[in-house]
Amino acid sequence: MIITETKFPGLKVIEPTVFGDARGYFFESYHEEKFAEAGVQFRTVQDNESKSKYGVVRGLHYQFGEMAQAKRVRVIYGEVLDVALDIRKGSPTYGEYFEVLLTGENKKQVIIPKGFAHGFSVLSDDAIFTYNCDALYSPAHEGGILLDDPALNIDWRIPKDKMIVSERDTSWKSFKETEIRFQF
Repeated sequence: MIITETKFPGLKVIEPTVFGDARGYFFESYHEEKFAEAGVQFRTVQDNESKSKYGVVRGLHYQFGEMAQAKRVRVIYGEVLDVALDIRKGSPTYGEYFEVLLTGENKKQVIIPKGFAHGFSVLSDDAIFTYNCDALYSPAHEGGILLDDPALNIDWRIPKDKMIVSERDTSWKSFKETEIRFQF
């Protein structure tokens, strides 16, 4: 298992060692001791999975306060562009976003710490996306940032006329207009 630091403090990319043969494959998607050795302290309390079709863009979501969530995300099937926006005031990467291609083939995972808004776009016909959270979902602690905020300039790699976005995700405010509740 290779755990790579990024320029975003606390955000890490995990590349598991995959053992394959004629039967298929096996890999450890989570190993508490190996994660701890790499400085990742992560306890899962909720496991989520979504299936989406090409053009779906979800995000940019976060939870704040006592219910702020760190996430470990990965794709089981298909291909998505995963995006994490640093919304921790005082962070050296505040207002910047990290993106990575997650696929069922590359098996990469991302640890997204508390204080990031998260989203993804589906680039394949279908995708199954899973994420483990270290805090339970709480609608009262939910926030979001407009995913097509021109100031962020995120290229979701989906033509605008092909994007499938929920009504809720089109109603969030821009990054500049959002009340930021995280300190680095």
